[in-house]
Amino acid sequence: MIKTIITGVCGRMGSMILKLALEDPDFMVSGVTEIEHHPSVGKCAEAVIVGAGNALIVEGSLASVIDRGDVVIDFTEPEATLENFRLVKKKAKAIVIGTTGLKGQGLDEIMKTKNTRIVISPNMSVGMNLMFDVVEKLSKKMKDHYDIEIFEMHHKLKKDAPSGTAVKLKDLIKNAAPDRKWIEVFGRQGMLGERKKEELGIMSLRGGDVVGEHTVMFAGIGERLEITHRAFSRENFARGALVAARWLVKQKPGVYTMKDVLGL
Repeated sequence: MIKTIITGVCGRMGSMILKLALEDPDFMVSGVTEIEHHPSVGKCAEAVIVGAGNALIVEGSLASVIDRGDVVIDFTEPEATLENFRLVKKKAKAIVIGTTGLKGQGLDEIMKTKNTRIVISPNMSVGMNLMFDVVEKLSKKMKDHYDIEIFEMHHKLKKDAPSGTAVKLKDLIKNAAPDRKWIEVFGRQGMLGERKKEELGIMSLRGGDVVGEHTVMFAGIGERLEITHRAFSRENFARGALVAARWLVKQKPGVYTMKDVLGL
């Protein structure tokens, strides 16, 4: 069995990953953590998910449980993820990172690592990663004669915008035509004049309990092609994280994405 540590276990994603890992015979949850001052720290994981049992205690740091696990699954926040990654690297463990909002030097530090096993993706959904693959292929074919726009919507509690998934879609589109001087437009207002060919629009909506919706539109003359992915439950992200963890523990050190996991 894969000895697994789940960080941010009291969050929406962490609790879902815990629930599914407990049901999967391939996994043994050997540790769960939360931010140090969280009210659940020191309590049994049973308080987070019914069926977790009384032996599993919510710890206030990854350091206190890191030696018990083979792989860490981290869906927290950028600062915490970077700290957890550094500890995983030091202890020569594996880590699946689904945290969004990572950027700059922190992201570079993770992506340039050579001696640690990492799967990192802004979206662990199998369906969404298939959409990444399709959008990349379409962008290479349709970049010259179609205007490309990205739309995303999430629940009202989401902190970052645009979503990490939308940023990934944006980067795939831009990389399809690296010589173009792209103009990123995050929403539009006022008398802006005609749309420029180099514009790449990204619109973020927030409201209600929307788990996640992403659409890429290729708008041409007389036709429009839309590729949409809608997530109706966080369970698909959690299942994808477990698929990644199961795959990662068998790999050599390196930085991988869900594209590698799915063989795309």
